[in-house]
Amino acid sequence: MNEHRSVSIIMIEDDEGHARLIEKNIRRAGILNDIKHFTDGTSALDYLFKHAEGPALNGPALVLLDLNLPDMSGTDILTKIKAEDSPVKRTPVVVLTTTDDKIEIQRCYDLGCNVYITKPVNYESFAQAIRQLGLFLSVIQVPDAIAD
Repeated sequence: MNEHRSVSIIMIEDDEGHARLIEKNIRRAGILNDIKHFTDGTSALDYLFKHAEGPALNGPALVLLDLNLPDMSGTDILTKIKAEDSPVKRTPVVVLTTTDDKIEIQRCYDLGCNVYITKPVNYESFAQAIRQLGLFLSVIQVPDAIAD
């Protein structure tokens, strides 16, 4: 990815089983990047925008975002990340959710998500999808945050 700084992966996923499966299969794809896991939107947004190690203050990241969270919707988080004045608006966002509603998919792309993946119900299909995502993560280029 970036030669000078490793891209951190920020996973916003409230289902612990899904989170473990995602991490395990990203690792299986050979991705060794740091993965920060958040189970709610509030703490994830705080990290993204304010934390010293977060992307607003410390360089490139990629967000894996579930839409169904306990405290706010994933689309609210996506809206904040991709806002015109957001320091992290260039951060790629991969929506990873069980929702395959066409309206919701269009809405996420309209809000600026980069990739929308529906979580297959079948374990092996899900594992395979995440391994493929890992291969994708190994080759994409991620921009730094926007400097003031």
